[in-house]
Amino acid sequence: MAELFASGRIVDCILGFMLLEWVVLAVLHHRSNRGLNPVELTASLSAGLALLLALRAALAGSGWPGIAAWLSASLAAHLWDLRIRWTAARTR
Repeated sequence: MAELFASGRIVDCILGFMLLEWVVLAVLHHRSNRGLNPVELTASLSAGLALLLALRAALAGSGWPGIAAWLSASLAAHLWDLRIRWTAARTR
């Protein structure tokens, strides 16, 4: 278990679960037209995905530029998600 964390492979497992979550929620939306549509779902999960990749980079011993790039990507994804949510809130 220690090697799973030390190598950053634990993040790969979590990313797999996130992919499965996205697929399940997208299929449920497609079948029932409830919940987030695939674009909203992608925006919602993207910030967490980028944070996980920053964690993986840190655990794997990447330099600060790589970690900073993933953190910047997380900020961009978060702002994208906020824009979608605020736009949707204005149209209600």
